[in-house]
Amino acid sequence: MILHCGNFNLDLNTPRVMGIVNVTPDSFSDGGKYTQTSQAVAHGLKLVEDGADILDIGGESTRPNATPVSLQEELDRILPVIEALVGQVNIPISVDTYKPAVMQAAINAGASIVNDVRALQEVGAVEILAKSSAGICLMHMQGTPQTMQINPEYQDVVADVKAFLMQRVSVCEQFGIALNRIILDPGFGFGKTRAHNIALIQQLASFQDTGLPLLVGLSRKSVLGQVTGHDVDARLYASVAAAVIAVMKGARVVRVHDVKATVEALKVVVAIESF
Repeated sequence: MILHCGNFNLDLNTPRVMGIVNVTPDSFSDGGKYTQTSQAVAHGLKLVEDGADILDIGGESTRPNATPVSLQEELDRILPVIEALVGQVNIPISVDTYKPAVMQAAINAGASIVNDVRALQEVGAVEILAKSSAGICLMHMQGTPQTMQINPEYQDVVADVKAFLMQRVSVCEQFGIALNRIILDPGFGFGKTRAHNIALIQQLASFQDTGLPLLVGLSRKSVLGQVTGHDVDARLYASVAAAVIAVMKGARVVRVHDVKATVEALKVVVAIESF
């Protein structure tokens, strides 16, 4: 299975690790650590050294109750980082945004993947991707970051999430976007209770019938804190365990903060599964 993204053809027959670079003051885990361009670039280079296959650059937090960021502020945060990293690494750079103008600017700056928590629902987003060759991650979120954890409800969380994602895939196809550019994300923690998140993990393998690769982002998420009782900065082991389980259930990309530990754990998974 190959994900076509810009100038890269990413082989997903081997599970891949997406390293997180948050250029934000308020992200739930590492907000404020990499707000300066130099800090963010250095962090990105370290993640590549640790084995990241993709770097995901974000300039607006999407944690619960996060404060929205203006278009210009988001551009000012991420564009210098993307431009610097594109010139120094030979792996795909992803932009974590839902704003069409940011998508376009990031693609112009060299980003190869758009990672959108709103699954290209903003006006003009699909059109921008249709005119590009970038890869696309379509994520499910119930509500907005400001409302998503206020009593989220589903008839059947797995079926509902899958139906939403396939509807968004259908829209992409209508605009001429090839399926080999699309990866799906069930959106752990985005409008889901602990029970919803665990049900999605348990039934993750059922997403394989979509025929599309799956990205999972469970790193340091609150559901892991609910299970272990640990604060966000003490969820390394839980995050690695979640990544291993996700890959063993069919995820092709895991989006993580702790790249080195995850890469080493997945090497063991690959060695055992291919023996």
